[in-house]
Amino acid sequence: MNKETSIKLFESKQVRTQWDAEQEKWYFSIVDVIAVLTDSENPQIYWRVLKKRLLEQGNETVTNCNALKMLAADGKMRLTDVADTEQLFRLIQY
Repeated sequence: MNKETSIKLFESKQVRTQWDAEQEKWYFSIVDVIAVLTDSENPQIYWRVLKKRLLEQGNETVTNCNALKMLAADGKMRLTDVADTEQLFRLIQY
């Protein structure tokens, strides 16, 4: 694991991150951040429901979220919704 694909710890929970050198910004796994902030038993479902509600309201933050391949719990690289710092702050506001 290197700077470009590192894991951050927050209250002993992992948050997968990826560095974009071209844009010079970090991307964070939204599902991991939701797990940290909500203590949800199933952060994937929490994100799916929240994303649907935000899209119905016309929220552009969700539209601008990208998906990147990140290492999943099963050891495979899987597409994961990610957000940069600014997008995360907007999502947290909702």
